[in-house]
Amino acid sequence: MRRLVDEALAITKELLKTFMFEFLHNIARLINGVSSLFLAIILGKANILEGVQGWELRPSFHGPRFPRWMENGVSSFNQLIHELPVDSDTSSIDYSSEENDLDETYPASPSSYGSRTSRTSFAINHAWHWTDWMACILSWIFLPARFLLWMPFLLFRLLNIWGSGASSDPRSPRRSNFRSLRKAHTSKDHVVKRSIDRRRGVVEDLHLAIEIFIEAMFDMIRKTAHCVLSPSSAFRILAKWFAYASVGLKDDDDDILNASVPPATVGDNDPAPSERNPTLHHALNTDARTCKDIITELGYPYEAIHVITADGYILLLERIPRRDARKAVYLQHGIFDSSVGWVSDGIVGSPAFAAYDQGYDVFLGNLRGLVSREHVDKNISSRKYWWYTINEHGTEDIPAMIEKIHEIKTAELKIIQPDEEMSDEQPYKLSAIAHSLGGAVMLMYLVTRLIERKPHRLSRMILLSPAGFHQETIFILTVAHYFVVPLGPIIAYFVPALYIPTRFFRMLFNKLARDFHNYPALGGLIQTIMSNMFGGDSSDWVGVMGLPHYNMNDMPGLSSGVVHHLAQIKWKGKFVMYDYGSASANVKAYGSQEPIDLGENYSLIDIPIDLISGRNDKIISAAMVTRHYKLMVEKGVDVSYKEFEYGHLDFTKSNREDILAYVMSRLMLEEPAPKRQSSLKKAPKLKKKGQASS
Repeated sequence: MRRLVDEALAITKELLKTFMFEFLHNIARLINGVSSLFLAIILGKANILEGVQGWELRPSFHGPRFPRWMENGVSSFNQLIHELPVDSDTSSIDYSSEENDLDETYPASPSSYGSRTSRTSFAINHAWHWTDWMACILSWIFLPARFLLWMPFLLFRLLNIWGSGASSDPRSPRRSNFRSLRKAHTSKDHVVKRSIDRRRGVVEDLHLAIEIFIEAMFDMIRKTAHCVLSPSSAFRILAKWFAYASVGLKDDDDDILNASVPPATVGDNDPAPSERNPTLHHALNTDARTCKDIITELGYPYEAIHVITADGYILLLERIPRRDARKAVYLQHGIFDSSVGWVSDGIVGSPAFAAYDQGYDVFLGNLRGLVSREHVDKNISSRKYWWYTINEHGTEDIPAMIEKIHEIKTAELKIIQPDEEMSDEQPYKLSAIAHSLGGAVMLMYLVTRLIERKPHRLSRMILLSPAGFHQETIFILTVAHYFVVPLGPIIAYFVPALYIPTRFFRMLFNKLARDFHNYPALGGLIQTIMSNMFGGDSSDWVGVMGLPHYNMNDMPGLSSGVVHHLAQIKWKGKFVMYDYGSASANVKAYGSQEPIDLGENYSLIDIPIDLISGRNDKIISAAMVTRHYKLMVEKGVDVSYKEFEYGHLDFTKSNREDILAYVMSRLMLEEPAPKRQSSLKKAPKLKKKGQASS
């Protein structure tokens, strides 16, 4: 009778699961079909994405196809479920999907040379702002959606606890299986960590939640039926429960929870703070990989260096070290970006790895402006933390990181080559590659250091679509500029920065990025909308939204002060430092009633500059980059200019061989002797944060 009941329940369960799968699959097809319809209306033909980046206008529950270096797909929950009751050794767990199996194994990650702590080691206690209260209210409004996305984790734990109830004996096979499973995960993660995106989309989470619920429900029905049909077995189970209630069940619960989800980060000596709970990341299948994860998983060395600016901001300077190299390169990201952008295309397409392979000591800078608000003042308020402009990036962040690089390289080269005379003040060459706002920040740093007659340490700069001139821009940004200039300080008071305020909504954004890939017509619709919003810029917007630094724990934000500064630049038509709004404040900051015009001081530049722009770039058009070029030519700067047929984000986020080849060719040019300046201006007193206000 028990066998008959088991077979009947199994057949019913599979029928129900199949029905739910087909139901969700039809919903996915509906979403994709409606998106295709809108694409047909917007673009004139529904098959506009066929053949583009491997997309097809058919939905799927499996993950998207990745570049070669990330070709291991996504984890399969069913496979993990089915492996739980089976004895496994340290090599029995495989996270690869059926459609994206690897034929080769990635090499083991080398140990980090100097990493002592992750960027969240400086966890702080946030002071509540009114935006935090609004986010809390919105979170309660979206409580049903929060419950739905957390359901897989909760149901999975309940299923494991229920299934283990009948075998609470520490010596039972099921308990030992969970112990071996935990050991298997830990051992495997120490041996090799693969560079794959294991996140699930929202629709996939719904499918998983329903399937886990069905499994739990039918398991409960089956156990109840067994107890009814076999009372003696029920009494034996109750006796075991009471026998091991004091020690066995509690320990078993802890082991199950720990074994079901492997650690997200291996090798850190310091315990991760609660803000970055690795168990929660894997349970929810979000992608929270850091720059360190990507670099080490691909077999490169890694070092993390924490830098504190003069005004107390804690910055993360990351490194792919070649300690004996006499040539180094510093890479600086732009708006809403981080160091992840320089390594996100893997070994073949990323500038950071290309430079390292050419013998460079690679440093990756991260500007201030993260949701985690890393500052020496752990109780700093949101409004105070986010109030900064491009000035602080160029005169606080970059000097702090460049000086730290100089300190490290000088000390290391003296240790490695103690017998060699180092008559020069700087025994190495440091070049810089920067994108978008990072380009404007590097130019501000270079010019202000030259005005102040301080060493800038640089031998060459390669600027990819640099900001600084914004007279020609898209309509939506033009309208925004006219509102931001007069209302900037007021806006900054109520909205200190632009970012996703809560962990739940950041997690939702992280998962939706996967859905945009799983359902390509939906992704194509989002791509089209984003492109049209930015004047037809051809960048891979969907791909950028899927980068792991937009995750539930942290993400780059955009200060309202930076937005106000950019609006001033457009309004004035010049590449200027921040205008504090009054003659007295500007005099206190710069020694003059007007802010410093950086473009007028290009004559001081004493190193080669390489400018690169995109013809399809509508964020910073080629005409605006050309303004930098013409002004530098007029001022006698050693400058070159190159255009490509790409959009704004293609310079860092897409695997463009021609761009990378050109950047590397300029990087490896022999630097000429620095141009000697016949006359330097008297150094103005540049404002430090907090000295003056508008």
